[in-house]
Amino acid sequence: MDNLDKLIRDIPDFPKKGIIFKDITPLLKDPQGFMSAVDQISDYFKDKEIDMVVGAEARGFIFGPPVAFKLNAGFVPIRKPGKLPYDTEEISYELEYGTDTLQIHKDAISKGQNVLMIDDLLATGGTMSACCKLVESLGGNVAGCAYLIELCFLNGKELLNKYDCFSVIKY
Repeated sequence: MDNLDKLIRDIPDFPKKGIIFKDITPLLKDPQGFMSAVDQISDYFKDKEIDMVVGAEARGFIFGPPVAFKLNAGFVPIRKPGKLPYDTEEISYELEYGTDTLQIHKDAISKGQNVLMIDDLLATGGTMSACCKLVESLGGNVAGCAYLIELCFLNGKELLNKYDCFSVIKY
């Protein structure tokens, strides 16, 4: 399916004035659009021998499991503190307005596993960079990073330049 960008809705001044939020819910409710996005990500990484797909909270959870299914891989969530029930590894990282922390189960990734990282949106790259560091701290090999949307003007790929990054839609 072409023109997936037509299934993305712009919401001005959300969550605060001056920001144009890219709302993915119209794409998610369109079966062909959603399937096309999952297929494009899966097809791009199909020859990378992916063992695990890691989804960043929260919208990485939407695309991660169907991509993992198509790649015959497992799925692992990275969550905010206090959401995972077992022993965790965590990382704190800088945001433009403060800091945030993410966690992953300590036994989620085995040493040497090829891991595909997924999130819905690449902006400045800070969240995905932190997620990649968590996976690498467990011995995983980040085989690539995938996004539904990339905001190219924010240069997030620069922070992730050592990884193979793929975006379905670029603005």
